[in-house]
This record gives sequence, C-alpha cells and structure tokens, in this order.
Amino acid sequence: MTDELRWRLGARQPGHDYKIFRTHFVDGAHASGRAIRFSLIECPDWVNIIALTRDDHVVVVRQFRPGTNAVCLEIPGGMVDPGEEPAEAAARELLEETGYTARTWRMLGSVAPNPAIMNNYLYSYLALDAERTHPQALEGNEVLAVDTIPLSEIRTLLRTGKIDHALVMAAFAHLAFELGELRRPAT
Repeated sequence: MTDELRWRLGARQPGHDYKIFRTHFVDGAHASGRAIRFSLIECPDWVNIIALTRDDHVVVVRQFRPGTNAVCLEIPGGMVDPGEEPAEAAARELLEETGYTARTWRMLGSVAPNPAIMNNYLYSYLALDAERTHPQALEGNEVLAVDTIPLSEIRTLLRTGKIDHALVMAAFAHLAFELGELRRPAT
C-alpha cells in the first residue's frame, strides 16, 4: 500500500447492537494531518452456496427481503457462527435452508461485501451432487421456498435481473472465473 493512502485508526467508539450486526465509529488520522470519523458496520462473515444436483440444476431459494420489499431469487447462504469455519457454515446453511446435502465441496472464492463500511467477508462454495436428504430446519424468522433451476438458465436470470442479489452474482462470477477467462470483448 502506498503511504499516501495509509490511515491510522483509533479505538472503536460504541454504536448500537442490532443482533445480526453492530455499528461503531472509528476515528482515523492520515499522515497529512487530516482526521475523519469512519462509520463501521461489524458483521459476522457470510457464506453462500451454488449447489448443483446430479442433473445440473441449481438449488435456489425464494425469500422476502425487506430492503427491496420484494421476494428475491437467491442461492442458499447465511452467517458464519462464532467459532465455526466457513466450510462448516456452508454445509449447515445448505442443510437448514433447503434440506440438501452434497458429496463434494469446493470453495470458489471470497469477497468483501462492502469494505467502505463493513468488516466482513463472504465465502462462496460450490457443492456438487446435491440431493435432498432432510426436511428444512429453518430458524425462527426464516420463511423461504426451495426450488431447482437448470444451470443453463442461470446466465439469463442474472443478465435480465431476475437474480439481482449482488452477493449471489459474486458467487456465479467466481464459478465463471474458475471455468473460463476474463477477456476484452470483440468490438
């Protein structure tokens, strides 16, 4: 990192605890003498899972999201519990939300969901040969429907905005990066 971009952060000033995240303020000082108070949302890490069945269908969930006041088409996912590894959380969330388990797991990658204000990471996993082996075991505030969609239709759903959750798009981008290349388009 270049020195002109370095900040020295002080202690976190308490904000509020909202159960699934906490807010803080952090005073920062730049080498030039500039000072600023940063707002920080402290969140647990998250996971999401692209679960593929043996016939190449993606396990998806539909659930109401109050931020957009809409039912969203997503892949399973959730928070990493304290002391839990992301891979454990991915298997747990897939089972709880959908009743599916998978034979083969692979981490696709991770992203910082919003590093300007959030301190957590999202870990995306690929689960192969997923099959429904259990009933859903939803937590108290979860209401979601489970379905499968052919993998061949996902690109269209992403391009048309039928799937518009940025973190779901990040998981599919990781899968695309693993399978192909990023290159300049033809003009």
